Amino acid sequence: MCSLQGIEDTLFIPMEARIYSSKYFPEYFYDEKALELEKKIPGNVLEKIRNGSSEYTMLASVARYYNIDLMAKNFIDQHVDKCNIVNLGAGLETISYRLNKPNVNFYEVDLPEPMEIRKKFIEAPENEVNISGDMFELKWTDEIDTMLPTLIIISGVFQYFHENDIVPFISKLKGIFPEGELIFDATNEVGVKYADKYVKKTGNTSAKICFYVNDAEKFAEKLKMTLVEKRLFYTDARKLLKKKIKLYTKIAMRVTDNGNRAILIHLRLN
Repeated sequence: MCSLQGIEDTLFIPMEARIYSSKYFPEYFYDEKALELEKKIPGNVLEKIRNGSSEYTMLASVARYYNIDLMAKNFIDQHVDKCNIVNLGAGLETISYRLNKPNVNFYEVDLPEPMEIRKKFIEAPENEVNISGDMFELKWTDEIDTMLPTLIIISGVFQYFHENDIVPFISKLKGIFPEGELIFDATNEVGVKYADKYVKKTGNTSAKICFYVNDAEKFAEKLKMTLVEKRLFYTDARKLLKKKIKLYTKIAMRVTDNGNRAILIHLRLN
């Protein structure tokens, strides 16, 4: 396992990205709750992130949420009676507010320290439960009706672990959730270098990027699971924002998509 020191510092990077997009690119991604929370975040924290970020890196972070929201909505539409959405390594995620689906049980799972930070910043709606604990220990599953259709989302987390931590973990989920699906983001071996450089540029020199996926199909085969979808990050962003974003951002998005440097992987566990 990579060192976890400093990973809690990354909590505010995706939050600031969602704030940024909501202000400057609301036609692409808008998070009303994130805007509400901006005043609660220490100014020096946001300033450090902003100084170390570019238009592209902000949108790179937001693209995960844009696509995950679409994939989660599709899952919910397929299970209209009742289903679970589980966020592992939830941080300051606000998906329950963005989707606003009363027929969905939302579960936010994170380590004790970031969970305490979450509770200070975000008031949980009635259909959301915060669970404190190590996602790899799987005790959080005791608080969930695992027989319900369940979509597990792991966003911006796997990168800090090694494949030999991740593969057994996903395999265990398969035995717990008979109607489970999993969505996670990954970079390939080239993308890891850029992601690691960005995290350090925002002031976090402790969190190390470790995990990558070069071939989503082969990774699904290794797990003996069905690959539902491999989704590129910027397909929609490049269309919706092409007249608004900077030239460098356009080029970086195209290069990333063409090289499969950042993808979302959607697996059916069983």
